Formats: sequence, C-alpha cells, structure tokens
Amino acid sequence: METAHIAQTRSWRRFATVFAATAAGLVAAYLALAVVVDPYDSGRSRLLSVGGVRPQGPRTAAASRGRNPAFTGAIIGNSHIQLVEPARLGALTGIPFVQLSVPATGPGEQFVLLDWYLRHHPAPRALVVAADEYWCTNDPALPNAKPFPFWLFSDGAPAYLRGLMRFSVAQEVIGRIGWLLRARRPLAPADGWWDYEPDYLRQGYADDPRLVADRDRRPPETPDPGRAGPFPAADRFAALLARLPSATPVLLVFPPLYAPGLPRPGSPREAAEQACKDAVRRALASHPASAVLDWRRDRPDLHDSAQFFDQTHYRHPLARQLTDEMGASLRRLIQSRPNQD
Repeated sequence: METAHIAQTRSWRRFATVFAATAAGLVAAYLALAVVVDPYDSGRSRLLSVGGVRPQGPRTAAASRGRNPAFTGAIIGNSHIQLVEPARLGALTGIPFVQLSVPATGPGEQFVLLDWYLRHHPAPRALVVAADEYWCTNDPALPNAKPFPFWLFSDGAPAYLRGLMRFSVAQEVIGRIGWLLRARRPLAPADGWWDYEPDYLRQGYADDPRLVADRDRRPPETPDPGRAGPFPAADRFAALLARLPSATPVLLVFPPLYAPGLPRPGSPREAAEQACKDAVRRALASHPASAVLDWRRDRPDLHDSAQFFDQTHYRHPLARQLTDEMGASLRRLIQSRPNQD
C-alpha cells in the first residue's frame, strides 16, 4: 500500500514537472515570437519592421511614430491640441512635425511620450507642448485617468516583457502577423493627425440643444480639488527641457478655451489657474529658445459658440488660426537662433 502511494506521488511530481516545463516553454516561445513581431513597431526588433503605421489607437501608434526619423518636430498634448494639423505647421516652418497628442491624457503620459521622442530624436528641430488644466494637479504622481501603455515606452526590458504578456497584446501580435502577410497593408497617417470633427458632428455636439446649453455653463468660483498648487508637472517639464540642445525651439501652448469656461476675473479659480500657468512658464524659461502662446485667456476669437463642440474642443477654423500663430512663433524662434538650420 505504501509502495503504491510512493509511486503515485512520484507520478504526480513528474506530471507537475513536465507541466511546468511545458508552460515555461510555451511562455518563452510566445515571448520570443512577440519580441520578434514587435506588435506596435517600437523598434526593439527590426526583423519585421516594414515601415508604415498599422491602423490602431494613438496610445500605441506613438511608439512607431515617435521614433520615425523623418519627423524632426513633435506636438505633445491631448485632444485639446489634437486638431492642429502637423502638415500645415510643417509647411509654415519647414520642419516635418508628428502629432503625438493622445486624447484623455495628462502630463504624466505626455512626459512619457516626450521622453520616448527625445530618446529617438535627441536634437529635434522644434517641439510644441500643450499644457492644459490637467497640468495643474498637485499630485506628484501625475495620475492618469485612462489606461495607458507605460510599459511600451519603458527603457527597461523587464517592463516591456511583462507588457507583452497581456492578452490584448497577444491579440495584437496575431493582428500584426496578419497585417504583415497582406499584399496591400492598410496604413494609418504617418504624421499622426486625427480629425475629431466627424465624430463630434455625429454625436450632435454642433446643434443638440442640450449640448449647446452645456457649452455655455460657467465654472465654479473656486478651483477644483487638488488644483491649487504646488504644480509638480512644471518641475517634470523643466527636467525634460534640460535634455534639449539650447538652440532647439520649444513652443508652449495653452490651448483655446471657450470664453464662458474661463474663470471669472478676480476669483479664487482664476488665481489658482494663473499660478499654475506661471509655474509652467517658469519651467519653460529655463530653456533659452522658448516662447509661450496663450489661448487660454479672454480674446475675441473665443466668444463664437459655433467654433466649439464643447468648452475645450474647437473646430477647424479656430484650429487653423491657432496653427498659423504657432507657425509664426516658431519662425521667430528659428530666426533668432545664432546657428540656423
């Protein structure tokens, strides 16, 4: 009886060992395949890199776009700067820009994308960084409200390999293999421009009475919780700017806000917002070739309700006007440098 029990125990141990070894082998084989396939074209493996961005969301597409050597200028932000067309800005400045703006992100994610871009472009010809109300958090963790693939932009192999173990990523590995095997591969815009106007129009933001009324609401007199300072995003911004060559033009943009959404002059909310903007301006001032374009203030352009979908998302005419002013500011910075391109 005892002998049979010992034999059974040994049999289970052999089974467990074989099972564990098989599972480990399958995981290792998957990871090897995933690394070679490089599902988001991050450049960590060039074996199957064929150029072009496979259609996908901007969060993951930024891994490919941000390392593209053709784009020597970048736009960093979220949907509040998304409608700025990089081709138009490039035509105005002579610098090929890539849109690395990702909707529903704050400074934490945006600094990760800026770091990724600078790792692949240590001496860019120009940078545009959009700072909005999300930069005004006093939380040093700069928390993100929506999921973001931090692992994809990690500079360490362990974090990247752990990220590859996600089920959704495994699906992308299979998807990229299928995409690579197609004779005619569908491509996303290389420069990352994404026109959100059709989406907002389909949802009725242009003429739905309820949405139009919501657009005209006034903000409270007091600042939102956690947004009265200090502002750690400004310190992180200054640290990233320190990596740039002193001659690289950097344009800081405070994106447009529909006039009713501006804080009342003299209110505690206005004081808190101004303190935040001042902190970001001081961070920018640490970089010699820099300028600020402030559209988050009262100006005639921002009183036309027809130019906005909501208080922070504007339409093409305003986006083109903003882009033209951005181009003029960048040209002045370029022309003022001792050593021009």
